[in-house]
Amino acid sequence: MLIEAKIGSIAKEGSELAVVGLFEEEKELTVAAALDSALGGRITDLLSWGDFRGTKGETSVVYPGANKVKRVLLVGLGKRAELDTERVRLASAAAARKAVSIGVTSYTTAVPEDGNRLKVEAAAQALAEGAILASYRTDLHRTEKEPHETKPLEKVLVLLDGSKARAAAEAGIRAGQAVASAVNWARDLANEPANYITPSALAEQARQMARESGLRCQVLGPEEMRRLGMGALLGVAQGSAQEARFIVVEYKPKGKAGAPLVLVGKGITFDSGGISLKPDQGMEMMKGDMAGAAAVLAAVKAIAALGLPRRVIGLLPATENLPSGTAYKPGDVLTSITGKTIEVISTDAEGRLILADALGYGQRFKPAAMIDLATLTGACVVALGNVGAGLFANNDDLASRVESASRESGEKVWRMPLWPEYAEQIKSDVADMKNTGGRPAGAITAALLLSKFAGDTPWVHLDIAGVSGAEKETALQPRGATGFGVRLLVQLVRDWR
Repeated sequence: MLIEAKIGSIAKEGSELAVVGLFEEEKELTVAAALDSALGGRITDLLSWGDFRGTKGETSVVYPGANKVKRVLLVGLGKRAELDTERVRLASAAAARKAVSIGVTSYTTAVPEDGNRLKVEAAAQALAEGAILASYRTDLHRTEKEPHETKPLEKVLVLLDGSKARAAAEAGIRAGQAVASAVNWARDLANEPANYITPSALAEQARQMARESGLRCQVLGPEEMRRLGMGALLGVAQGSAQEARFIVVEYKPKGKAGAPLVLVGKGITFDSGGISLKPDQGMEMMKGDMAGAAAVLAAVKAIAALGLPRRVIGLLPATENLPSGTAYKPGDVLTSITGKTIEVISTDAEGRLILADALGYGQRFKPAAMIDLATLTGACVVALGNVGAGLFANNDDLASRVESASRESGEKVWRMPLWPEYAEQIKSDVADMKNTGGRPAGAITAALLLSKFAGDTPWVHLDIAGVSGAEKETALQPRGATGFGVRLLVQLVRDWR
């Protein structure tokens, strides 16, 4: 999709569709004033009659007749006092979806910025993200299209009132395109069937991205992992005919970049539960158990595209978790890269095992912080549902940084406790710890296990089990993988000082 900024007026720029954002309970027009005049007051009439109120997400198409603009799409922005980047993102998504639904492949619009509250660059970035994210499709393997299916959106022209505003908008659009394109790539990776995205296929995706982005990529196989002592990851992998991979992707900017940020993503490319087999209903969705790895890989891609001044290292432990005659079993004891031993109570609590080795490996970089993303526990879904991720941290400053990035990116997180009392539940009689502490506080006990491998490094764990996939269509996407975490991680790195 092409998104361009241009100095001009919606009223004077000919187009198939002009998109105008309007605030709730405001009858006085600003950006749309000239267009309203050209339409003989049609927009003002709709507002005064109450046919359009400007509520969040509301849309209405106006057909002006003989005019350079063939159609006008009014999009509600809600109350002016509540305008933020997420509101702009959602309004842009609503516009893109409506445009496609009426058969329009391009439209003109203006940035709904509000001086002190929201600057042009931030608003333009959100606008670009909304249009690109809403245009994502999941028909990766469909060979036939339905007759009623519409053409995709091809172009958005953003009109500004001066060169200074245009320069700011262009910067925002570039960032929005980089971030949203990365999110959609993460969605593609997580939506792919497990026979397409195996551990080795994921490694090849990482290699290809690294070549295109000028990054360093190292892929470790089983023998190299064995020499490093990654017994937890290899234990999970031993039930599958597909060999495990440990993927390291590094972005290193020019100049002094300081201690790196290490991002870790759970990469279970298919999770059957292993010997502790999951129920068959819904198991097909376990192809997305590598959503954390997809988000980390895509975030590093976007960070490189933006040229951010912070060294970032992505670590992706990748394997399948399957039952077989060689699979690891309940009661087994695995030795991690740090030498700590873990008693296996359930083979379906495998994510924390592969993350343990990844976090332990991450220590060698002496990072400023480590952040892991994982579709880790159903308990977190019970606690927080499908709106936000659970945030666990051993460092308040890092937690605050992630919360700030969450607010700016629109990807919600909620901080959860790491109360030490719950560590009793993962004590083992035969090893240093056991891999699950039972149902009570399940998300917390999983995070407590991970904390043992983060050491003294500032660390955040994001449990994205509830937000990695959407069961129903939303403004920003169809059903399927969400790419959650890409926007948040990129914003965190952009803000890092």
